[in-house]
Amino acid sequence: MPPQITEDTLFSGRLHCVQHADGYRFSVDAVLLAHFVRARPGAHILDLGAGCGVISLILSYRLPQVTITALELQPQLAALISQNIERNHLQGRISLQLGDMRQMSTLFPPETFDWVVCNPPYGKLATGRQNPAAEQAVCRHESQAEMADVARAISYSLKNRGRAALVYPANRAAVLLAALKTAALEPKRLQIVYSYPDSQGKLVLVEAMKNGGEELVILPPFFIYDEPGGKYSREMAKLYEP
Repeated sequence: MPPQITEDTLFSGRLHCVQHADGYRFSVDAVLLAHFVRARPGAHILDLGAGCGVISLILSYRLPQVTITALELQPQLAALISQNIERNHLQGRISLQLGDMRQMSTLFPPETFDWVVCNPPYGKLATGRQNPAAEQAVCRHESQAEMADVARAISYSLKNRGRAALVYPANRAAVLLAALKTAALEPKRLQIVYSYPDSQGKLVLVEAMKNGGEELVILPPFFIYDEPGGKYSREMAKLYEP
């Protein structure tokens, strides 16, 4: 039996996103990351480990003058990307590439992209509770790519002085920053995301530049909710406005 598919909308129905009902489903981190990118018109963006393609969809909506390549390892998720491209009539703006980020040299020439955006697997293997579904496990745990693999793939793909944007758990920020610097990706902007005021940091959003200088801007904190169990903050709600 084929997996059940659901369809969700963003921006008051202007974008449609199909997902597997019981597989990997996008969450607020993808929305935050897609709004963190500051690409200029004409930029070519790589969505690394694209999942169902939701980040590519949001980027295409926010930045109508960029082109996007969505790279995905899992064929069943790549099929969703293809459906989402067609459903939103974005065939001329988003292209799909099936492949493994650990083998980038077989997929693209070096230094092809102006920007890379990535929501990498968060969970360290053998720690915590691993998602039982294979699709979710690959997306959320480092079974197919560790942070060092992600950083190398980004560095290979980016043009000199190109930029990358990533989202990662705040409690593993040191792992992210160390991997980026090892791959010649210098952090330039960093924002800590909190669930609500007075909570501990939940996520970090980082923009890095390939072969950039050592200047890091720490942005103001971002709160998802106004209070525990409350509604979205004004800043978070704004990310969903058409």
